[in-house]
Amino acid sequence: MLPFSRVAIIGLGLLGSSIARAVRQAMPTVRMTGHDASAEVREVARRIELVDDVADTPGAAVIDADLVILCVPVGAMEAVATVIADDLPAEAIVSDVGSCKASVARALSAVLPPARVVPAHPVAGTEKSGPESGFATLFRGRWCIVTPLAESDASAVERVSAFWRRLGADVEQMTPDHHDLVLAVTSHLPHLIAYTIVGTADDLETVTQSEVIKYSAGGFRDFTRIAASDPTMWRDVFLSNKDAVLEMLQRFSEDLSQLQRAIRWGDGDALFDRFAKTRAIRRSIVDQGQDDAAADFGRRHD
Repeated sequence: MLPFSRVAIIGLGLLGSSIARAVRQAMPTVRMTGHDASAEVREVARRIELVDDVADTPGAAVIDADLVILCVPVGAMEAVATVIADDLPAEAIVSDVGSCKASVARALSAVLPPARVVPAHPVAGTEKSGPESGFATLFRGRWCIVTPLAESDASAVERVSAFWRRLGADVEQMTPDHHDLVLAVTSHLPHLIAYTIVGTADDLETVTQSEVIKYSAGGFRDFTRIAASDPTMWRDVFLSNKDAVLEMLQRFSEDLSQLQRAIRWGDGDALFDRFAKTRAIRRSIVDQGQDDAAADFGRRHD
């Protein structure tokens, strides 16, 4: 039995369009409606037949849905929830894909019945955006973290979890606050570091007459890929999860200071021990299937 028969997707960018494609592949009988704030995106979605119907307003998209997924920046969640509240069927479940959960939980429960709110975060994505950037296998073998509210109906939580399993994701449950602390380490802080390093390189680029860009090594190229992520989304992430991000940033600063001292005083043993430990962490990520062990991180050399 399918967990839902009518799904509305609000926001048709990378994640929204990937959900639509994955649903089409895994649950072809599910009827999907969609909406995006951008008229241009709506037109593209119609042209590529991303969903069964593209609505011009959020309310029209959700009017007969039994699951509504908000794929909008976390800073826009409450505004969108407010707009759809009057058109939302009484039994519809509302979820989302935001990478901050405590702020989303507060925002959605402020304007919608908390029992029908089940926040979620598929830990998957690319640096690309737009309705044509999505693909059906984006969530396959990746984690989706479901973060129910204390008031969330248990059957609603299970239906949302079943939905993500159907799309190929492995599902884990956490409280919203714990999720935000974990993601501050694994996602938010790395993005902040990437934005900083690329910005520093941009400042240096004028001094070195394009040599930073011209001679970019693999590590810098990887940072630029992360730093190419959607700026609106990541602005909202850092503002919404600022307490956890600032806590992790302070820890990172302390660890960075230790490395500075080791380099300054020529403490090779300290450097080796830290690098060996982090190499082991990389191996565990590969062992758990969250990346592969392809040579040179899978870069092509042909």
